[in-house]
Amino acid sequence: MRYLTWIRSAREQGEPPQALQDAMNAAIEEQMKAGVILEAGGLGTIRDGGAKLTLTNGKITDGPYAETKELVGGYAIQNLSSHEEALDNARWLLDLHKEYWPEWEGDVEVRQMYVDGESS
Repeated sequence: MRYLTWIRSAREQGEPPQALQDAMNAAIEEQMKAGVILEAGGLGTIRDGGAKLTLTNGKITDGPYAETKELVGGYAIQNLSSHEEALDNARWLLDLHKEYWPEWEGDVEVRQMYVDGESS
């Protein structure tokens, strides 16, 4: 089963410590070699040229951007055997942040992906 996982900061918290980046990069490389992570990367912000389009009452609008409450930092597409394994990986990611960046606050969201030929 494939899962999309992304991590969000609760607020702007600056650049992550190099030790956290190094630990994450090593783990991602290892999991990619094992076929667990199919794709992973960081995500830019609205300020970096992102956009938010909204459909309301038949009208498409660009924005608003005034109050960004969540900052998505990165994502991974994973090939896992169970929902519990996906949750374990999310807990592991939060534990890494707790170890290397104790003051960081945020969350990890996990969603199962439905690809042609796969069912829920």
